[in-house]
Amino acid sequence: MSGKDEALQNNKLLPLERGAGSLLTEGYDHPSNGSYPSVLTSPSTPSLSSIHLKAVLFDMDGVLFDSMPYHADAWVTSMAKYGLPMTREIAFMNEGRTGMSTINMIYNQVHGKDAPKELIDEIYLDKCNEFAKHPDPERMPGALDLLKKLKRDGIIPVLVTGSGQYTLFARFDRDYPGIFERDKMVTAYDVKYGKPNPEPYLMGLKKAGVAANEAIVVENAPIGVQAGVAAGIFTVAVNTGPLKDSVLLDAGANLLYPSMQALCDGWEELAEKLK
Repeated sequence: MSGKDEALQNNKLLPLERGAGSLLTEGYDHPSNGSYPSVLTSPSTPSLSSIHLKAVLFDMDGVLFDSMPYHADAWVTSMAKYGLPMTREIAFMNEGRTGMSTINMIYNQVHGKDAPKELIDEIYLDKCNEFAKHPDPERMPGALDLLKKLKRDGIIPVLVTGSGQYTLFARFDRDYPGIFERDKMVTAYDVKYGKPNPEPYLMGLKKAGVAANEAIVVENAPIGVQAGVAAGIFTVAVNTGPLKDSVLLDAGANLLYPSMQALCDGWEELAEKLK
């Protein structure tokens, strides 16, 4: 049994590594269901007590959909066709980037320059086709129930994704009907700079019509966490993938849960602190 699993079974707060210097323990009693949130405050984000919650900004893959394994496989397969070495670990570490940014990151390592736009379009289309070969990804357990709680409480859900998948809107209409309004979705087509740049989350704030201290971010990827923190928003990490907790904490996460289900189960207690 892993240390993480043992901590959950024994209903104990898991000791978590912190990044050097920039994160300060704020003290938070973990919920009785055995999840292990740990609150950390970055100098650039508001504290829990100063948040007046009106909106929650959600990443998509790995947060709302259990789709990251499919994306990782698709990236590895497509990039290999063009002589661009990419691993599943690299895919998980760089989840949240736009397709163009991901391709240029690897292309630059090989060729020392950005890829031509026509090649970027070709590779990304191939990656989308490889992704489409997989079964439709399932909703992340706990995500729909959490979103229903937000809608019940009048809190605005906002999607902030680096994806440009052509099936995106149809997927949300099917799996999250009536939850997200299309004018409150930020995709790869809405921004010039993708995560870890703060622009996607700043755009999310703008679309929701709220300030940074009136929202929180929910992310599962280190560069997404960096983007949320850089936008000055309290950022909750949910570790739904294979990365170590320390990777998300070192990226600047203020609060860490082991899953979306744990965040859903502990929402009422957290929400009390966000009023």
